[in-house]
Amino acid sequence: QELIGVYAAREVHEGHAFPAPDHLYREFEASFEFEETPDQERAIEETLSDMQKKKPMDRLVCGDVGYGKTEVALRAAFLAVMDGKQVAVLAPTTVLAQQHLQTFRHRFRSYPVRVEMVSRFLTSKESQQALRDLAKGTVDIVIGTHRLLQKDVQFKDLGLVVIDEEHRFGVVHKERLKQFRSTVDVMSLTATPIPRTLHMSLIGIRDMGIIETPPLDRLAIHTYITRYDEEVIRDAVLREIQRGGQVFFLHNRVETISRMAQKLSDLLPETKIAVAHGQMRPRELEKVMLDFLENRTQMLVCSAIIESGLDFPNANTIIINRADKFGLAQLYQLRGRVGRSHHRAYAYLLIPGEKIITRDAERRLRALQELDELGGGFKLALHDLEIRGAGNLLGKQQSGHVTAVGFELYTEMMQKAVQELKGEAVEPEVEPEIRLGIPAYFPQDYIPDANQRLLFYKRLASLGDLKELDGLKEEIQDRYGPYAPEVENLFLVMYLRRVLKDYLVQQITYNDGRLSLLFHPDSPVKVKRLVDLIGKDQARYRFSPEGRLSFSPQSRDWNGLIPEVIGFLQAIE
Repeated sequence: QELIGVYAAREVHEGHAFPAPDHLYREFEASFEFEETPDQERAIEETLSDMQKKKPMDRLVCGDVGYGKTEVALRAAFLAVMDGKQVAVLAPTTVLAQQHLQTFRHRFRSYPVRVEMVSRFLTSKESQQALRDLAKGTVDIVIGTHRLLQKDVQFKDLGLVVIDEEHRFGVVHKERLKQFRSTVDVMSLTATPIPRTLHMSLIGIRDMGIIETPPLDRLAIHTYITRYDEEVIRDAVLREIQRGGQVFFLHNRVETISRMAQKLSDLLPETKIAVAHGQMRPRELEKVMLDFLENRTQMLVCSAIIESGLDFPNANTIIINRADKFGLAQLYQLRGRVGRSHHRAYAYLLIPGEKIITRDAERRLRALQELDELGGGFKLALHDLEIRGAGNLLGKQQSGHVTAVGFELYTEMMQKAVQELKGEAVEPEVEPEIRLGIPAYFPQDYIPDANQRLLFYKRLASLGDLKELDGLKEEIQDRYGPYAPEVENLFLVMYLRRVLKDYLVQQITYNDGRLSLLFHPDSPVKVKRLVDLIGKDQARYRFSPEGRLSFSPQSRDWNGLIPEVIGFLQAIE
């Protein structure tokens, strides 16, 4: 309820409309050292256009690692700061926050803009000073980790929040951010959005920009799935080092990481190896990362701390131990740590043996291997949505097939929350629970493209009336040929769902040859007609005090059963 209230408040409240870009902005734009890709230009234009509207922005910028998402955020931050607003940039790790600090300070070096960081790399005294200045308004841009979400962080006039690698933050963290202001502009950057985020963008709740064009000279990453084999590891590491590159070896168990590093040191005595993980002291971790960045070590044995956004252009081979233990978005992010220059990059996904890993793990690894092409982040999130389901849209659950909150229900809840905020009367609405045990879906061999299947489900979920359903049926048949039985069933069920909503039927079930319908107290069904009907055939119909009607239908197949239910409802209206 609270989260829906926040989203609803965004619809009702007027946010701050930023001015159109001026000559100062054009100067800042011209100081960008690279040529913008067409996708990047479009993402920047859409973001600036959103910021100039009164409705608070909630935009997701999805682009592969190194495709220029940060520049989109920098342009938005410039527009905000030049209009006297403060900007908060949220990163999932301290090391990434440090890199953002350097990037932002470098890009804003010619302007009177103060950029500070709040993180565990600072002493307590430094942090307190930065927070005091933030509250006074003398800090324009603050960069930090979850630390920025704590109660003692106060802004004088916050205008824009940028969340980097959104999937690394918990839902509670992200929603607390939105409550900073229901009038603040929010922008999320990610290479692979976690399923719920992607689902919300696909179904039109959040706006999304996709940067699919790779920078010039970028090569795709070659990905291999292999059993753990010391010979493979040795060859991969030495080949990379011989061409002057560096290697990540990812081992995600902190308690055994030192043992693993020792094992690799014995296997590769000629290689300078360092260890990095999140439980190290901040200063120590920073030194290890800087040594690796400045080429003083050749191989970094590390935990998933390297996952988020860090830029090591000279590291072009990554070896991921027990790759089957990672989620798809995580693997994609990890693989994206390499291949950020014009050199060919390699990723080795080590598994204990295909028979030992779960079927979902195998599907994740195969999906990653298939997505060797550049710009695969968005397609990969679609794969993840297929494998895991979208998760509860607003709740903490990040995956699992959407049953609790579909888009239709979500928008209805939103509309109600908005009406309540405005003090308007709310019409009763139901989302019928349909339990008929009927196979109803788009089979993969009927619509092979996961993206297309998803978009058709989205359109089905948001249909306004039965005429729209008929139009969609014709379009699908025209594109994909005669329906499979499951598709015919899906249309029947969607048709039934639309009618059940009109009659305020909360639930319909079919068990042991009997149909049962549960009516909402405000249903338009005429009680007198219902009583007359039951009186005519008491053996066939039963009606319970809580408003549940059950009867034996005459039809025995779905094609006859669903029209019979619809005809029955029309007869008692």
